[in-house]
Amino acid sequence: MCGLAGYAGFTGYVPQGTEDTSLKEMTGTLACRGPDASATWHEDSAGLGHTRLAVVDPAGGRQPMVVTRGGRTDLAVVFTGEVYNHAQLRTELTARGHRFATRGDGEVVLRAVDAWGEQAPARLEGMFAYAAWEPGPRRLTLVRDRFGIKPLCYARGGDGVVFGSEPKAVLAHPAVEARLELDGLRELLLSAHPMIKTPGRSAFAGLHEVEPGTLTVFTPAGVRSHRYWSLPPTEHHDDLPTTVARVRSLLEEAVTGQLAADVPVSVLLSGGLDSSAIAALARPAAETLHTLSVDLGTSAPGQDDAMGRDLDGPYAELMVRHLGSSHRRVQLDARSLAGPALRAQAGRLRDGLTMGDFDTSLLQLFRAVREHFPVTLAGDGSDELFGGYRWFTPQAAAAGSFPWDTVLDRADLTRLLDPALAAALDLPAHRADLHTIAAAEIEHLPGTAPAEAALRLDSYLNLTRFLPCLLDRADRLSMGVGLEVRVPFLDHRLVEYVFNTPWDFKTFDGREKSLLRAAVADLLPEPVRDRRKSPYPMTRDPAYRTALTRQTQHLIATGSPAADLLDLRAVRSLLLEPSGTDRFPREGLELVLDLDQWLRTHRPTLDL
Repeated sequence: MCGLAGYAGFTGYVPQGTEDTSLKEMTGTLACRGPDASATWHEDSAGLGHTRLAVVDPAGGRQPMVVTRGGRTDLAVVFTGEVYNHAQLRTELTARGHRFATRGDGEVVLRAVDAWGEQAPARLEGMFAYAAWEPGPRRLTLVRDRFGIKPLCYARGGDGVVFGSEPKAVLAHPAVEARLELDGLRELLLSAHPMIKTPGRSAFAGLHEVEPGTLTVFTPAGVRSHRYWSLPPTEHHDDLPTTVARVRSLLEEAVTGQLAADVPVSVLLSGGLDSSAIAALARPAAETLHTLSVDLGTSAPGQDDAMGRDLDGPYAELMVRHLGSSHRRVQLDARSLAGPALRAQAGRLRDGLTMGDFDTSLLQLFRAVREHFPVTLAGDGSDELFGGYRWFTPQAAAAGSFPWDTVLDRADLTRLLDPALAAALDLPAHRADLHTIAAAEIEHLPGTAPAEAALRLDSYLNLTRFLPCLLDRADRLSMGVGLEVRVPFLDHRLVEYVFNTPWDFKTFDGREKSLLRAAVADLLPEPVRDRRKSPYPMTRDPAYRTALTRQTQHLIATGSPAADLLDLRAVRSLLLEPSGTDRFPREGLELVLDLDQWLRTHRPTLDL
């Protein structure tokens, strides 16, 4: 997996000592992403840093890597992530005359960039980000995988570019300032509530993300970006049985390919359709199938909470018996989830605001996984692709807004903000603008029925605006403990195929994710196969709300950097509201604590 950082100046020589110190500081902020090794490379006005989590070829594969010719550096590369087709690419590149000194995918990326230049990303299959510096033309190329599973961001600093896997690496460079403006605060709030992420944007002014599926090139002449991958519309010619078989084949290939590693691999198993499908497909290829589940004890069998969750445990245990897996059950409790130290750690790891106990519980789960396994497979992306959420309905899709924003009926947390600030933010109008921009991106085949087009847009919005919030969350929290999370459902060949499958195929029997159920029906016990979607668990223990209340009271009493952003009278009123079943008090308290933690962590200059 790993982390990367670096800079490239376009004029003049940068003194070795000065910039080398900055580079080491930048790279050091990413130590948790790569606990196994750390190294830097510096030449003239460019520097690259890398921290390594050794998953493939632990003995080799150290980065940064360079190509030298005639005693001069022609190319230097740092890479993070996994390229699952690296063996095939190695064979192809060897036939072209390239010679390899390591077995890992990092050198494959180096040779691919050397051989194919800007055409290299389209040949890579996997989750990845890389930076390539060419001293001759003084060209820096930043690339991110098709779905943005692996992060990469940058800022213009002085006469060059500073970049890194996470904002904290970029902000560690003295040429980059942490500054929060209105647009950044909008991004910060909306990416957490109601989970709308704008491609390319961050909370920090002047700091940008490389967009998913995009290649961005910096030269002395300027900057340009182009997409090397998108989701164009294609005609679907297969009948339903053929479609089911094709989905099974593509998913099986994805799971099998993502099991490859030189270290132990596990599967997160909730007992839901997605994770159970991955575990079942992994079983034949694994000498011993290792699975893990999390238990918050949030409800009894058959009992639902406000978001339709039921207890995972019985279904996970059924799958464990069915597969004969070696299973570990991670038990969590409400008091630990609300602990200030754990909340602070989750807040420091996230670029944005946390999702409350969704984040603290996931962080604890990842920590437990990492005690035994450096790599795990997860079911992220399935609901967005196959239509698993309850907002995948014709009514929600045709509402003219982000469908989850309408259906989830999240609390209006802006009532806790200073009234003048809330008016300046005007989040309802901003959300409407973001929806208009996103809807204009998608293409439809001529003659597409309006209902089909609306549901296709729903899927596109979920894949490009909702899912990135979850991917960022999973990346930061997993890499915060040195764990690599792989996501087979986001194999781009599978996504391209399913995305262009007619919606009536995806719900052919009247249930959500009918297509996926049919594709793995023979692999799962009937109760698991027929289980309806149950979201990631959250605690319903009153002790969690009590802990949030006490922490917020302490914050108000002792002072907070968030005070100028908040309506403190509204916050005090919130503290007096009864627990009940209304989610607003809980989400409101989490917002107050998260804003405080975010401002303490990043210490931005406020320009609101």
